[in-house]
Amino acid sequence: MSQRPLFLLSLPRSGSTLVQRVLAAHEEISTAPETWLLLPQIYALRERGAFAEYSQTSGACAIREFAERLPNGRADYDEELRRFVLALYAKASRGKGTYFLDKTPRYHFIAQDLFGLFPDAKVVFLWRNPLSVVASIAETWGRGRWNVGRWRGDLFDGIANLIAAYEAHPDRAYAVRYEDLVGGPSEAWQTLFEYLNLTFDASLLTEFPSVDLEARMGDPTGTKRYRALSTEPLDKWKATLRTPVRKRWSKGYLRWIGAERLAVMGYDLEELLRELEAVPSSPRRLGSDVARASYAWFNRTGRRAAAALLWRKRQR
Repeated sequence: MSQRPLFLLSLPRSGSTLVQRVLAAHEEISTAPETWLLLPQIYALRERGAFAEYSQTSGACAIREFAERLPNGRADYDEELRRFVLALYAKASRGKGTYFLDKTPRYHFIAQDLFGLFPDAKVVFLWRNPLSVVASIAETWGRGRWNVGRWRGDLFDGIANLIAAYEAHPDRAYAVRYEDLVGGPSEAWQTLFEYLNLTFDASLLTEFPSVDLEARMGDPTGTKRYRALSTEPLDKWKATLRTPVRKRWSKGYLRWIGAERLAVMGYDLEELLRELEAVPSSPRRLGSDVARASYAWFNRTGRRAAAALLWRKRQR
């Protein structure tokens, strides 16, 4: 069998780079820094969600019509797209290994498409405590400032997309929690490698720092800070989400995700709410949080109104 794609799907800031490096330490798994390769390929047929100077709406319509006119219709288009991507994976890995691991967190936007386009792929869903994800985004991308509204597409659409894809294909995917991978014995890693039909060697958990994934895209902090598996990140969110504004927003976010979706991910809503409530509140950065939260609300409302207006005009 030729080299197979292996997709690691998660929200950004979920520890996916650590998992990628451990997997890539295995001789049968090749990888590269975040490729983003399939996003423009799949969005080429979507009328919404992307902007192009040549008009995304018109381009998507034209490409779909072209695909439909092929001898076998869309199946021919997908076959050639699959061949194109697999050829690039093979070149990137120089033919090494059973799998090419593509870890691109924004693939949550196309998670469902991946299952259809690559029927032989292995797909791993990586879950992480949503409070940790929110805090990591605020600290890493927001530099400690409360502007997480900029990443609503990841925090809200991402959760919904990943849950929907996992529930639609439970027999073709494997799910694991970040906390289980770093917080205990190696059983979680053992089971993950069993899903891949690969032999697990505990030395992978100490050899992964040698995997070089430094690039413009990817984790700018974890690859340098963590040279070994560590439970330190598991409670770091408590120091970030201490202000009343952040705690209130986080409670609403957990309730939006809901008990059912959190259960699919392996978490309990009430338990997370209790942990959040137990975090001592701090007035530090309160004024900045209020100002930024207010700006984010007005900005989001204005953008939605403008987008709706432009879409109506485009339809006409």
